Amino acid sequence: MTLLKANRKFHLSLIVPDDASWLLDEAALEAEVNGNWTPQEKALHEARLKAKAKRRVRKSSSRSESLSESLSGELADGDSHSPKGKVPVPNDRKSRTGKGRGLPKKGGAGGKGVWGAAGMVYEVEEPDVKDPNYDEIAQGDTVYATVVPELDERELEKTVNPIVQEYFEHGDTKEVQMLLRELNLGHHKYEFSSLAVSLSLEGKASHRELTSRLLRDLVGKELSESDMARAFDKILKELPDLMLDTPEAPQMLGQFIARAIADHALPLAFLDRYKGKVDCDHARAALDRAAVLLSMKREMVRLDNVWGVGGGLRPVKHLVKEMNLLLKEYLVSGEVKEAERCLRDLEVPHFHHELVYEAVVMVLESKGDTAVKMMCKLLQAFWKIGLITVDQMNRGFQRVYDELPEINLDVPHAHSIMESFTDLCYQESVITKQLRDSCPSRGRKRFVSEGDGGLIKN
Repeated sequence: MTLLKANRKFHLSLIVPDDASWLLDEAALEAEVNGNWTPQEKALHEARLKAKAKRRVRKSSSRSESLSESLSGELADGDSHSPKGKVPVPNDRKSRTGKGRGLPKKGGAGGKGVWGAAGMVYEVEEPDVKDPNYDEIAQGDTVYATVVPELDERELEKTVNPIVQEYFEHGDTKEVQMLLRELNLGHHKYEFSSLAVSLSLEGKASHRELTSRLLRDLVGKELSESDMARAFDKILKELPDLMLDTPEAPQMLGQFIARAIADHALPLAFLDRYKGKVDCDHARAALDRAAVLLSMKREMVRLDNVWGVGGGLRPVKHLVKEMNLLLKEYLVSGEVKEAERCLRDLEVPHFHHELVYEAVVMVLESKGDTAVKMMCKLLQAFWKIGLITVDQMNRGFQRVYDELPEINLDVPHAHSIMESFTDLCYQESVITKQLRDSCPSRGRKRFVSEGDGGLIKN
């Protein structure tokens, strides 16, 4: 009887549609509650529940597919390769084919501005024959080099003039060589020497000495003897124009030629090429000057003193002697302008404290008030025009202060003279109050006797 009921119930479940399955579920629930199920009925009920769960999964997936299709229809053309049911997300690096493990593409090595993964080594690509830049002669080998355009005449002068002017300040020939290597002078290379000589003709004797040294150091490295000869040929042709600014240009150019030949910057046969072939009187004067200097100094290897030893290159004893002579001539003539010119010609602004020292010592050793007033006037003039700075003035007076005990051995009244001279210089605004107050006072006071009332012995 129980088996018949189970079969009847099974047949009913086959006939009853899915929509009416809830009736059978209630009946099964009543049977479960009543505890009247047999093992066959229990197994049949479990199979029915599994089938019901599968149907629910199918319905939910069909709804999501219809939703994704409607969304993809609304988007512009969508992604044809993306799997169904997934809406493409911008900047998504995951695979859209529905395959793989969900890792980024190319292992994270791809992307904008990225060559590849770290440590990846690429093979050398073979040159493409169809490439418009393919070179049959080089067989695909590309050589890269920095090309500096050649300077024309206008750009050459604008570039070379600052280099030469800076060289007159620092005097380092190696720096000039380094700057010339960075330039592409081309066939105008020889014009660097002519421009340097032309600029030095308008300058001082120290500038001409530096130019001669520069020409000596450039030959064999940046310039050749033929380049130097072409440069001096050009200067000889331009000599009439150079004389408009420098009337002594022929004599100076002759000294340049003689110095260059002695320094082996010019060939020895340079002067021989012009014998009997010069029509310009100025050029002939320059060549004659060079020939005379070379004949006088035939025993010497170099004409090192052709420009004189300039500025700080002179020995200290020589500079002291020149300053002493300058001050003595000033005490005789009283010309401040001439003394100023002589001091400027020495070109030693760092050594002007020696002039102050020598001037004060001359005041201490002099007799009368004439030297005191004249030296004060000279120092005041140099102070106003800025020829002697505060540091040089203070240093000169301080040197006298330090040596005053020794000077007092030769000049007994050195302290009193020094005090009066510093007071006068302070009144004329030559020195500062601090420098005047730092003047050492008189040493031990000597009295006539114990009963003289404390009078100081004169």
